[in-house]
Amino acid sequence: MLAHHNQSVHNMLPIWSHYANENWCMIGYHATSVIADAMAKGVGDFDKEHALQASINTSNVDYFDGIGLYKEFGYIPEDKNGSSVSKTLEYAYDDWCIAQMAKQLGHTTAEKEYMNRSTYYENVFDATIGFMRPKLSDGNFKKEFDPLDTHGQGFIEGNAWNYGFYVPQNIDHLIELMGGKDRFSRHLDSLFTMKLEDKYIEKNEDITRDGLIGNYVHGNEPSHHVPYMYNWTNDAYKTQARVRMIMSTMYGPTVEGLCGNDDAGQMSAWYIFSSLGFYPVTPGSSDYALGSPLIKEAKIHLDNGKTLTITAKNQSEKNVYVKRVTIYGKTLESTSISHHDIMKGGELIFEMSSSHNN
Repeated sequence: MLAHHNQSVHNMLPIWSHYANENWCMIGYHATSVIADAMAKGVGDFDKEHALQASINTSNVDYFDGIGLYKEFGYIPEDKNGSSVSKTLEYAYDDWCIAQMAKQLGHTTAEKEYMNRSTYYENVFDATIGFMRPKLSDGNFKKEFDPLDTHGQGFIEGNAWNYGFYVPQNIDHLIELMGGKDRFSRHLDSLFTMKLEDKYIEKNEDITRDGLIGNYVHGNEPSHHVPYMYNWTNDAYKTQARVRMIMSTMYGPTVEGLCGNDDAGQMSAWYIFSSLGFYPVTPGSSDYALGSPLIKEAKIHLDNGKTLTITAKNQSEKNVYVKRVTIYGKTLESTSISHHDIMKGGELIFEMSSSHNN
């Protein structure tokens, strides 16, 4: 990625490098999230100062996909650049990743600047309706708006219902914006249980019935963190039930084994992580969100020579709820686990049950 940046006429990290060529597919500058995640987890030997500068360079190429507008307005105006909400949300997350790099390296000015940019998602949240919504250059929200539709609504490969949850860098604040933990939990419930009419997906080749659960789109990656978001509410058990249900219904050992485009392996990676009982909701952080393991036992041989053994006691099709989690004998009190704890090796034990704690 850094070599790509060094050789790029745009002085940019790769957006979507394909056969050593940039094809500009999709949005955001997510090389920053890969680099920030490597730094947060202590993976790889590379020039971190150069990596930070390359990320900053990329985030300031004003002529690329609305970045100049994003910096000027604090959001991308829909009347100036399409898919404006999706881009604003993605850029805000990428900027948080840059802030994490800057913090680790002690660059306080850059950290402050990019933490501020990481809050720009707030500027496209319409509190009157409780959804992310396209905003125009005059500061007003777009009048004609359907949160179930994708086309012309400020989103790409998604709608306000499923893409509007994309604030992995500050889920607590997103929940606050959307009315608190209990209301947010009910909003998630509605996402999974509502019916999405055919007219909303018939023109989108990336979203089909095979990958849908209500209006939740597992067949397309912008939603993959969503089942784990119950962990930030009072209903963590719903994450456990949802991820197990998704693994059993969206995957299988057949020619239809994947419910969507694997997209460089992400569809499969979600399954592997989830089957082990945890998932990286926020790359750039050292934490994983806990779920409900599908395996009964797994051994991970770590790069540092240690071995992590994951055991799911009383594992069964019905025992999808996690009663207790321990790592090297200590009970985890939260719904997350640190990468650094995983890298110590030892034993991670999930005690499973057919009934949930709460």
